[in-house]
Amino acid sequence: MKANALFLLATAVAMPFDATAKDTHSSDHAQASDHVIAGQRDNLAKNTHGKGFGPQSPRDIDSASGSNSVAFNAAPAYGDMNLCNIHFHKNAEHAGGEFTKYAGNGDGHGYLGGYQYSGHLTKAELAPLQYEVCPSKHGSLNPGDTIEVHYVYSTARIEPGPTLGSCLSDSIRNPQLRVEAQVYVLVNDGNAIDFSELTKHGQKDGLHQALNIPDDTGTPVQYAGSTTGPSYNEAGSPFQVTWSVRPKVAKVNIATVGEWCKGNIFNEDHAHGVRNLVTNPALLSTITR
Repeated sequence: MKANALFLLATAVAMPFDATAKDTHSSDHAQASDHVIAGQRDNLAKNTHGKGFGPQSPRDIDSASGSNSVAFNAAPAYGDMNLCNIHFHKNAEHAGGEFTKYAGNGDGHGYLGGYQYSGHLTKAELAPLQYEVCPSKHGSLNPGDTIEVHYVYSTARIEPGPTLGSCLSDSIRNPQLRVEAQVYVLVNDGNAIDFSELTKHGQKDGLHQALNIPDDTGTPVQYAGSTTGPSYNEAGSPFQVTWSVRPKVAKVNIATVGEWCKGNIFNEDHAHGVRNLVTNPALLSTITR
């Protein structure tokens, strides 16, 4: 492997899986104009053209088209890999299924953009809270918000933990990576799913596993893609990732998400930003239905 590629993988140890380490902009959340987003898409196309980047993420899972010709072997089923990280984004990074409502352009840095649950919620489910959930300088979570959870898996022999570094090991710096993605909508309902159960993990057949990934939210759409996060709005991600994105949304008790943010082995205490939806066919793989 070339020296610069080795350096890239080594520095990834200090990066979040979704490459949001550069999220240091101010708290100004004014919506970016269509011109700004179009400029970011143009720069992404220019910065990746002719450089051999593989297919990128996130994408519209309802569209199967793509013309990126860089191929890599699909990662094994997640049950045959090790869970290495769990994190979530405010609003879905992917579009399609039951999350097709466009949240807007966002602030141009990954916040307030993405896609939201397109279904109906009751007034009770949307009742406001008297406290903040997973607060950060970018805001907090509220009833009715959509999140996309990424259960990240690696073929390396590792222990689950923070950032992409937990997916690599001294023995394997280029493991196969898989993300099992599930979109949730947060509701003010004590009877909704407990987030601590959805993120529960342990060993199964000698491998680290997320034990309660939903199996009733539709057949996952599997495709070849990359890591995500707003740091890649204008640059290609060099990491090859097999994605499985479930098309249906599940309702989660927002209070339990807040409790999870107060302490977990992944050091996750707030929602990450989203990467612009990748729409350039040259940066998308073809989905085989």
